[in-house]
Amino acid sequence: MHLRTLLGDHPCTAALKNGSVKSDSITLDFTEYSPTNKGFKPMVRDGAFDVSEMAIVTYLMAKSFGKPMVLLPSVVVARFQHAYAVYRAELGNLKPRDLERKRVGIRSFTTTTGAWLRGILANDYGVDLDSIQWVTFEDAHVAEFQDTTLRAPQGKQIIQMLLDGELDAVLGEKVEREGLKALFPDAAAEEKSWFAQHRAVPINHMVVVSEALSRTNPNAVREVFRLLLAGAAAAPADARPAPPQFSAEEMSRSLALISRYAAQQQLVPRAFTVDELFDDLTRTLR
Repeated sequence: MHLRTLLGDHPCTAALKNGSVKSDSITLDFTEYSPTNKGFKPMVRDGAFDVSEMAIVTYLMAKSFGKPMVLLPSVVVARFQHAYAVYRAELGNLKPRDLERKRVGIRSFTTTTGAWLRGILANDYGVDLDSIQWVTFEDAHVAEFQDTTLRAPQGKQIIQMLLDGELDAVLGEKVEREGLKALFPDAAAEEKSWFAQHRAVPINHMVVVSEALSRTNPNAVREVFRLLLAGAAAAPADARPAPPQFSAEEMSRSLALISRYAAQQQLVPRAFTVDELFDDLTRTLR
């Protein structure tokens, strides 16, 4: 059985893509997008793939609009987020609360890194997100979402706008360059403190399958999940996430937190429970 598949190049997917991990019953026919997130919109809007990497916030939003996708308990990208916030150095030494009433750029308001960072800013530092003028450059993957942010002029680049003074800060970009400062100068210390509080690594991308595949061919879905596990096991020992480094409990804590953040930011109408994110089949996969 051939399955249309979108997976980026990650330590946990390398063995699947180079063929060293394979199956006797299914073949993953890979489609390449660069960057991989360019393929999320076709998956959400057109069901372009049977198996697809997917930003977790995009999945939450897609689920809220009844898109026919099912989440697998397989994480392919997870990272701490504090290093992905920069501002113009000429503004002095800004603290998170100083972003209030500032112009803050972000690629799309619905990016997963953006949702994590806004959640951190609001819940850990008391930032009033509604006081910020959000400037975006792309629409949401989910077409039904009503984006009320200010759209940057056509052709403008996010970091250049920051350097030119058209933005005060940017979320979702990790840039070390003259004229810019990190919002969290000691990101490693912030991340350590955040992990001590939440006991989870922020999830960026997981894997979904089409609802039709899960409903009509559960054995194929089980085999997809087996391949994902085998690919993760074949990844270098220091590569995250790879079982058992990303435990089921840690995954659940991370999913519950990003679901709450997404609801707070009105990306979804309510926070989903972790169980709701899976179907009767994928909920049983381990």
